[in-house]
Amino acid sequence: MGIFSRISDIVNSNLNALCDSAEDPEKMIRLIIQEMEDTLVEVRSASARVIADQKTASRRRDRIASEVTAWEDKAKLAVSKGRDDLAKAALQERRAVEDALRVVEDELMASGEQISQLNEEIGQLQQKLDDAKAKQKTILLRAKTTSSRVQVKKQVQRGELDNAFAKFERFERKVDNLEGELQAMDLGRDTATSLAAEIDSLGEEDWLDEELLRIKDSMAQAEPAPSEDSESKKA
Repeated sequence: MGIFSRISDIVNSNLNALCDSAEDPEKMIRLIIQEMEDTLVEVRSASARVIADQKTASRRRDRIASEVTAWEDKAKLAVSKGRDDLAKAALQERRAVEDALRVVEDELMASGEQISQLNEEIGQLQQKLDDAKAKQKTILLRAKTTSSRVQVKKQVQRGELDNAFAKFERFERKVDNLEGELQAMDLGRDTATSLAAEIDSLGEEDWLDEELLRIKDSMAQAEPAPSEDSESKKA
């Protein structure tokens, strides 16, 4: 299983747990990041072992390469001494050692490719881990906001809340009816009152006219009669 397949499984399993058990989002995100960090440590440790194996294989290759050279020299020495039989035996040993050398070189090539791949994947994983840490606050804020919105929506959609509003509306309707009855009881009273007031004002005006006439009469009676001298002077 590749690194990122494992990381994907980790994230998906934790997200499913988050949805199924309604765990604390902050706790779950910390867990995901922690598992990514643990995976990164494991991969680095695996890479270190591969590098160590590569170094060991490299030393074994150098030793085997030296043996190839040594058997080549032995074959040449045998030829120089006229011992072709020994030279052939030395060449056979050299070929066996060369076969071992090719195996080690194949191991080194494979380990080199593996280290290169691990290095690339570690870099990508480290980048994703850094991104996750950078986005941690934003993700937590989004999770809390979404959770709050879900709770509000659940409260709004609750049947009990709808029933409470229905009762409130019925009570408000009763108050409207009582106010309507009260206003109906006063209907017509204002008209009757204004009519009576208008009629009373007519009587008030007659009384005022009579009183005014009375005062004028009393004042006329109280004035003295004009004398003859006054009349002659006027003439």
